Amino acid sequence: MPEPTATPPKEPGEKSVTELVFDVSEKTSSLIREEVELAKTEIAEKVGKLLRGSVVGIAAGAFAFLALILVMEGFAWLLNEELFDGRAWPGFFVEAALFLLIAAAAALFAYRSIQAGAPPVPEQAIEEAKRTKEMLEREGK
Repeated sequence: MPEPTATPPKEPGEKSVTELVFDVSEKTSSLIREEVELAKTEIAEKVGKLLRGSVVGIAAGAFAFLALILVMEGFAWLLNEELFDGRAWPGFFVEAALFLLIAAAAALFAYRSIQAGAPPVPEQAIEEAKRTKEMLEREGK
């Protein structure tokens, strides 16, 4: 019974032009798929961080608001008793102005935080694609 003869793998110099073009096309396609996967992963990671931070921030804000209601009431009555001879309204207005300043500072902080995280751009994938393009251009020359 004759043994089947296995064809030895060709050396890179022995490959036909068609095989070389197919190899380059296949590797380029694989590289592009990997770059797209990297971009998807990076965006998903950034969106996840933004969502987690937002949810925790909302929860913290809710608890702070509830505590703030109690503190505001007590502080207003303290101001009324100590500074305004028992009149109730001035202490509440002073307190309202103070809290409007705090709210403005918090809004500015929130705006800057959101600007720092958005838009979720896949920076690593873009940088990798640029390096790959430069490498391919150098090798093509």
